[in-house]
Amino acid sequence: MSHRLFVALRPPPEARAALLALMGGVADARWQTDAQLHATLAFLGELDRYQADAVAQALARLHAAPLALRYGDFGTFETARGRVSTLWIGLAPADAVAALAARVSATLVPAGIPLPGRRFVPHVTLARFPARGLPPEGLLRFLRDREPPGIGFTAAAVTLFESSLGREGAHYRPLLEVPLEAPGLR
Repeated sequence: MSHRLFVALRPPPEARAALLALMGGVADARWQTDAQLHATLAFLGELDRYQADAVAQALARLHAAPLALRYGDFGTFETARGRVSTLWIGLAPADAVAALAARVSATLVPAGIPLPGRRFVPHVTLARFPARGLPPEGLLRFLRDREPPGIGFTAAAVTLFESSLGREGAHYRPLLEVPLEAPGLR
């Protein structure tokens, strides 16, 4: 049996609530639920049970300090054909999140898990869109008229999640939470 795994930061409840309050007003958007809001640090893909165990053991040895974060600007990802597929909000400071993602990746090297070498964009997905030629109605208005929440929060843990795909979208189940602690506390 394989497990589709990823490592992510999960904003605390009040920071997720601020994102949920923004959602709406864009035709055909599949808005993320509270349970789906996270910032992926490393997507691991399909792993067998032994690989998943090795990832959990390696991740349990992660040493990193908590991050003081805030939401940045809105952005979109597009398909190769230029269709908007995803609406997201950035995390700032981006370099701190990127450094944590690099540390997570380095921690997983002993588990023998090859990680994709694509450009890392620290973000939380807000909505996904069907693959159609037209831009989602209301998206430009959303981007023009909405302000990112002016809320700061602390990322205090990284979580290993298992992802299951279904008709209603992805369902994420936390498998392991690793606290982020100031140096010297572990």
